[in-house]
Amino acid sequence: MSSTILIIDDDRKLNKLLSGFLGDFGFKTLSATHPKDGLKKLKHDVPDLVILDVMLPGMDGFEVCKTIRQTSAVPIIMLTARGELMDKVVGLELGADDYLPKPFEPRELVARIHSVLRRANKIDHTRPQTFGALEIDFTKHTVKLEAENVELTTNEFAALALLTRNPGKVFDRDEILQEL
Repeated sequence: MSSTILIIDDDRKLNKLLSGFLGDFGFKTLSATHPKDGLKKLKHDVPDLVILDVMLPGMDGFEVCKTIRQTSAVPIIMLTARGELMDKVVGLELGADDYLPKPFEPRELVARIHSVLRRANKIDHTRPQTFGALEIDFTKHTVKLEAENVELTTNEFAALALLTRNPGKVFDRDEILQEL
């Protein structure tokens, strides 16, 4: 299953070029040229990663990053002409996962996307993971809800693992079956 990337950049030409290039690498892309549109798409479409420019109309990318972090853990790569050390530090401290100054090499961006997505999807399988009242032990393949054991089939456990690796993402039935 391909990852969906939301590009928030007011440069329409760059937005289109990035969409085409990332599409060639198997990514689905969503584009927004205004921060408010980007935040709406983030909420509605739940992408796997956001590529975010800093210099945007109405609200700069730092403020957008801060706003995203209030409600989402989606990975963010800042891609911007503002490449000074202080800009990088501010972006990373506000919650960006990576920061790549323009001009950039497209293949480097793809490598960084893969790296950030790997880290975002990684689950520590050595100890049980807790999600509210739900506890999943990936090593023992056991599930507890409010400290009570829950019996699951292999496919049910695999589906639960898929959903926990992709918080906030909506899957249709066919996508889940394809992953099992």
